[in-house]
Amino acid sequence: MAIPTSRYSETATVRIDYEKCKVCGLCVKVCKGAPLYLENNKVRIDQTRYFGCIGCGHCVAVCPTGAITIEGRDISQTSFMDIPMEDTRAGYEELMALMLARRSIREFDDRDVEQEKIDRILAAASTAPMGIPPSDVEVLVINGKDKVREFSDDILELMKSQKWIFSKPTLLLLRPFMKKEEFEVVDKFVCPAIEIFEETRKENTDYLLYGAPLAMYFHVSPYADLADPFITATYAMLAAETLDLGSCMIGTIGPMLKNGGKDVKEKYGISIRNQPGIVVIFGYPAVKYRRAIRRNLAKIHYY
Repeated sequence: MAIPTSRYSETATVRIDYEKCKVCGLCVKVCKGAPLYLENNKVRIDQTRYFGCIGCGHCVAVCPTGAITIEGRDISQTSFMDIPMEDTRAGYEELMALMLARRSIREFDDRDVEQEKIDRILAAASTAPMGIPPSDVEVLVINGKDKVREFSDDILELMKSQKWIFSKPTLLLLRPFMKKEEFEVVDKFVCPAIEIFEETRKENTDYLLYGAPLAMYFHVSPYADLADPFITATYAMLAAETLDLGSCMIGTIGPMLKNGGKDVKEKYGISIRNQPGIVVIFGYPAVKYRRAIRRNLAKIHYY
């Protein structure tokens, strides 16, 4: 029973070199798709067990003798590499320093982001946990201040075309069918935000994407978990911080594309059926921040 994604609907192929296999059982222990099992002191493969091979690669990653190979579901032997040595990895303090230094940047220098850094951001993003393999996360990369502004203008036009949905008369009609929280978000945030975007645009100011030189839209197919693009985007943001770039998540665009925007999706190569995701803008910060902030979680509850 292979788990389907937008790109694959069959299991991956697992092979074992029994001359190398020492029957340590580690591959069976970590295999959660469950095609691997021990029988008569031998590792067996049965793709009809549970989900079959989903291509997670855990068996290859733990095998001490390199006896296992996987092909399919967007994975092959070239997908694997040695884990970095412990002394090259960031410890807790180094990781906290990076995360405390990161701010949501909305003021950018008039500098382009080099292609090398874009490649490195995408490479880091590709290491994120992205649901059942193979990943259905797609990334739209908009490189260059003029192109980002064009995208921002197109989104604003989309917002204006949907403005009637958020008008006071329409909201009053829909109020009985909306949750209290939904109504308040639309009434107190969405409606005013669209007005602000329009007013600042008249002054040639991009209050939606802040004149950033680089934007990425992370989105997913209908098969994927809605959290996948947000996790991937977070990895991209942290990578950008290590490259002296600032970043900021923009959450207003995904929902707008979900409720319409067929022409915009077609123009930018976004699948019509894809679920909404998150936009991240990047660039060299124009302002230096000197203090970090640690926010309080809404609640921590132990059971």
